[in-house]
Amino acid sequence: MAKHISKRSKAISPFHVMDILAQAKALQAQGHDIIHMEVGEPDFDTPQPIIDAGISALKDAKTHYTPALGLPELREKIAGWYQQYYGVNVSPERIVVTPGASGALLLVFGALLEAGEKVMLADPGYPCNRHFARFVEAETNAVPVTADSRYQLTAANIQQNWDDKTRLALVASPSNPTGTVLTRDELTALSTAIKHKQGTLIVDEIYHGLTYGDFQAPTALALDNDAFVINSFSKFFGMTGWRLGWLIVPEGYTEVMDRLAQNLYLAAPTMSQYAALAAFEQNTLDILEQRRQILQQRRDALLPALREIGFDIPVKPQGAFYLYANCSTLLNEKLPESMALSKHLLKNAGVAITPGLDFGDFKAEQHCRFAYTTSEQRLLEAAEKIGQVLKTL
Repeated sequence: MAKHISKRSKAISPFHVMDILAQAKALQAQGHDIIHMEVGEPDFDTPQPIIDAGISALKDAKTHYTPALGLPELREKIAGWYQQYYGVNVSPERIVVTPGASGALLLVFGALLEAGEKVMLADPGYPCNRHFARFVEAETNAVPVTADSRYQLTAANIQQNWDDKTRLALVASPSNPTGTVLTRDELTALSTAIKHKQGTLIVDEIYHGLTYGDFQAPTALALDNDAFVINSFSKFFGMTGWRLGWLIVPEGYTEVMDRLAQNLYLAAPTMSQYAALAAFEQNTLDILEQRRQILQQRRDALLPALREIGFDIPVKPQGAFYLYANCSTLLNEKLPESMALSKHLLKNAGVAITPGLDFGDFKAEQHCRFAYTTSEQRLLEAAEKIGQVLKTL
């Protein structure tokens, strides 16, 4: 038995969905067919050109440490991507390659937050954000958000909720769990309001590239050179297991990021960085565009199917691969909240979803998240099974 565990680690709660996932795997081991809609990872493999680049790097023995800030060639490639995709000029010197977006967030919070200071977040939002703040002895200023603002922080939220301990505001666009996107005007208003409070804007852009219709999510770098922007090779580029992300910092912050990276993790995985050099090649981008279209088709099939069952999804997501649904009308005395509903659907319908408790406190017990990360056929099959089970409640 452990003799001592720190208070900060005790304050970091596990993902509730891991309980769902463990039960799902146990049922699968017993021979049950389970449709997975709980995990934020599409069923696509890493594009072959990226895999080939990684294999080539290994064959060439490119397995030694890179500089802490990342492989210079990859930092150049990322800078070129911002010019090509957004028309934004970003110096490679401002780019820090990290072990996933999580590594980037750890650097930002470690560099910018003192003990007891706060970061403002939307509730619901990605749970690790508040846990990283707690890990550096900081706190969160969680602001309840609703469908009225498409579950995003607004400039009005900044004005009304900023206090004397708040230093940062973190937004995600597209967001997890809601899939909503901040427009350029909304980002501009947020940036202005935060600067008025002498604060700093951090933008999680890890689902960029995964937007639907003719809409492209604007990068905060196009309007605020003082913002910190986090991105990743995991979602759009399909490199989840390679554990590679990046951070773009304002002028003057490269040195502290270099120093922290050296001490916290030394450098991002070398073979992953060499593989990622192929992520921006046209043959890779062609594959990724096909996958983006498939994800849009999945969204467009699943959304009406869930609404027809009785899930309230007031905002059609513009990006990512999630549907955030109000399930309050489906609850009853036997299933009083979303965790109980999630477990019931897993046991009786063979469908795994994520309860809202994983994304915050505000009306979390009335919400759940569906990830459209499996085939359209399986998604519609899941909706049909859920509908049949709910009829028996």
